[in-house]
Amino acid sequence: MNILFSPLMLASLGLAFRQSELNGKVIVLILIFISVGAWTVMLTKFAQLHAARQASNRFLKVFREQARATNLFVKKQHMPETPLDAIYTAGCKALIDQLILIGVDRDEILMGNVYPQGQRRLDTHQMDVIRDAADCALADKALELESLMGLLGTAVSVGPFLGLLGTVWGVMGTFSGMATAGSATLSAVAPGISGALLCTVAGLLVALPATIGYSLLATRIRYLSVQMDNFSQEFTGRIQQEFMLDYSK
Repeated sequence: MNILFSPLMLASLGLAFRQSELNGKVIVLILIFISVGAWTVMLTKFAQLHAARQASNRFLKVFREQARATNLFVKKQHMPETPLDAIYTAGCKALIDQLILIGVDRDEILMGNVYPQGQRRLDTHQMDVIRDAADCALADKALELESLMGLLGTAVSVGPFLGLLGTVWGVMGTFSGMATAGSATLSAVAPGISGALLCTVAGLLVALPATIGYSLLATRIRYLSVQMDNFSQEFTGRIQQEFMLDYSK
């Protein structure tokens, strides 16, 4: 059995908690609360990012199988689990708005006839509008992926310092008690020192898992962010190829 969770270790921690002063107990309870919050954030984010990654891979596969870039939008095939769907939807809506401006009938769009004929094609400015819409959706989704990471970073930063504060405070109280009692025996100082050091242990037990979790989550968020950026460029590139004016003719 892991020594951190052995009955002897748990009993030692319980004894140290009982022997610590009130301020030490308060700090330990605060650290336990922070730990629960950190683990909640980590488990929630891991589940969210795993689902988003799986859904994004499926979305890309289906999107790349389409003959036209707008087919999924016209067919109303959505995958809300992936952030790519929001980018795709925003870009398609902006495209439809620009097509209406150049004379494409709304009924034709709803029937799937979104490809203009003859000279009814987009210019550079209209293409920029579509690209900006996709980029705005990308930025919104990137912020959504980063949500709660600040709380986890706070646990990483605050945990050790809060534990150190409790330890120093407890040691000061122990030595003050020694000075008042005029006794410096091991039996007199050991309980107070043990209770004070518990704060450091609690701080490290908060910070270490949170640090590992933060690093792993940041890697997964970076992967999805790059994937979103690549998809945005791929999507707008296909729109440009299929809808823009051909100035070479």
